Amino acid sequence: MEPRAAATVILVRGSDAGPEVLVLRRGAAQRFLPGYVAFPGGAVDPGDADLAERWFGTPNEAARACAVRELAEEVGIAFTAAGPLASSAPLEAVHAAPPTAASLAHVARLVAPPRIPIRFDARFFAAAAPSGVEPTPDGAETERAWWARPADLLEPGVHDLFPPTRAVLGALAGCADVASALAVWVDTDEEAIAP
Repeated sequence: MEPRAAATVILVRGSDAGPEVLVLRRGAAQRFLPGYVAFPGGAVDPGDADLAERWFGTPNEAARACAVRELAEEVGIAFTAAGPLASSAPLEAVHAAPPTAASLAHVARLVAPPRIPIRFDARFFAAAAPSGVEPTPDGAETERAWWARPADLLEPGVHDLFPPTRAVLGALAGCADVASALAVWVDTDEEAIAP
């Protein structure tokens, strides 16, 4: 079975204790990984190619469009030409002033090995966020969303993390600032992402 295309967005902001990332806890009723901590994201939908054409000028950026759409839907943050901002109508804000493709750095591509029952080909994008941008969980797909240091999220026994999320957080935990987090690259390693 071919893996399903997916995309994730990692928002990174600075803090006195080092970079923080935006994460969410998936809703308990979700079919895939209920209750797990993850970055905003999901499967690429057929309509994402149209959004990519509208926002980025090419349907080939469907994964980036998916990441922007999921950010809006799951946590109420619009990724616009001015950067991420909280919005009561996030998709409308993106339509009005879409970001550039270059503002979402491609930091990882993780393809699930064949032995995993639900296979994905996930692209991870990262972008800087200003302080003061707070998420609003949708209450269905997302039961909670918050900012945290990657190292804190990796504390043993605290959060359920899917191996790809753990691998990306592990790479981000070594970053001293936002710029280094946006420049990180996480290698595709089947052993690192296998459950």
